[in-house]
Amino acid sequence: MSNKLWGGRFEKGPDQQAFDLNASISIDARMALQDVKGSIAWANATHQAGWLDDSAHQNLIHGLGLIQAEISNQSFQFKPQDEDIHTAVERRLYETIGADAGKLHIGRSRNDQVVTDFKLWLLDNIPSLIAAIQSLQTAFVHRGDKDLGVIMPGYTHLQPAQPILISHFWLAHFWALQRDVEKFHFYHSQLSQCPLGAAALAGTTVPVDRHAIAQALGFQTITANSLDSVANRDYAADFLYYASLLTIHLSKLAEQIILFSTHEFGFLTLADEFTTGSSLMPQKKNPDVFELTRGKTGETIGALTNILITLKGLPSTYDKDLQGDKLPVFTTFDTLLLTLNVVAKAITTLTIHPKKMLASLSPEMMATDLADYLVLKGIPFREAHELVGKVVLQAQTQHCTIADLTLADYQAISPSYQEDLFEWLSPQKSVERRTVPGGTATQSVQQQLTQAKQLLNHSEK
Repeated sequence: MSNKLWGGRFEKGPDQQAFDLNASISIDARMALQDVKGSIAWANATHQAGWLDDSAHQNLIHGLGLIQAEISNQSFQFKPQDEDIHTAVERRLYETIGADAGKLHIGRSRNDQVVTDFKLWLLDNIPSLIAAIQSLQTAFVHRGDKDLGVIMPGYTHLQPAQPILISHFWLAHFWALQRDVEKFHFYHSQLSQCPLGAAALAGTTVPVDRHAIAQALGFQTITANSLDSVANRDYAADFLYYASLLTIHLSKLAEQIILFSTHEFGFLTLADEFTTGSSLMPQKKNPDVFELTRGKTGETIGALTNILITLKGLPSTYDKDLQGDKLPVFTTFDTLLLTLNVVAKAITTLTIHPKKMLASLSPEMMATDLADYLVLKGIPFREAHELVGKVVLQAQTQHCTIADLTLADYQAISPSYQEDLFEWLSPQKSVERRTVPGGTATQSVQQQLTQAKQLLNHSEK
């Protein structure tokens, strides 16, 4: 009896290098538990349909249970002739129960089997990815609480713009990650369509209850079309797209942490455990964790491009090109899980330098506040904007800040400026004026923190 699932019409076996090219066991072995789970459901379904007798059914379920235990305790031994995980499981089933192993594949194809395995693997593992994202979110909430009240410069175009609370900065990254969490929750529900029963492409001849199979495997429903069932890899592309957005969010964070930890900024210092030194320069403390995080984004986007290019040239149903769908997904998943966990620890343990942040604030960052001051005196905003611009230009001409100008300097530009204008140049008061929901005022940030904690607490229930 051939170890292969397809060898009957061939007189010769494959060339060894052709076999190595064709084999996928090194990649799909991680779906072993899902493969056995699907096989148990299929054996039950074919037995229920009357195509598998009681004795063979009992034998198959017993043998699959033993294999399931071997996989769980990591005693399952793969062999060089195992082409893929399906071959490995069936080969071991023959070794365990004998000829009845040949009845497992009644009415089933590797085409619908592998899609089922892959979807089950994703359904089983997406929750751990969501949990890792939420661990990083928790780190941002922790920082938001711990650092509340610390003011830093906010930037647009990498130029100093307006003062903000650093807690507001931390929470900006929380909300980006919250969108990722919501995307993966949506993805999890969209993924939950069982393809088993589609067979090779036309549907199985065995009158199995596909809805019962789906329910037994934990799917919400079944796929609607057998051709589409075996051809569909949208779920692989969807995962990589959502993963790419997640890594972009992480990359944006990493870039800012790298900048803020430089000598020129000096806003924060990373813990030793999450930095490295130089092999030549003893003084160096490099933010390698965040540089690697930034770099991983290209790998993830590349993985998405990989699967999209593969899919765009294929006809419907199954083609062997689709065997390349799992490696980019598995690699990306592993990278994300590791990166999220490390970044969460690095964020929690870093040290901020409030005095350095405060020293980086300039009175010019309150220019918008000064325009608002004029608006409250009845001057249209566009005119107020121009008048403040003239103040900034005057300060530049005198080589000082707008806080150093005298009241006479201001009134030479507009008589609407009064002594109370200087109160509008306070960074603390600038921050606290922005009390709208989502703003940077302390009370608004506290509202965000409360909302963020509620989201995290709800996800734990």
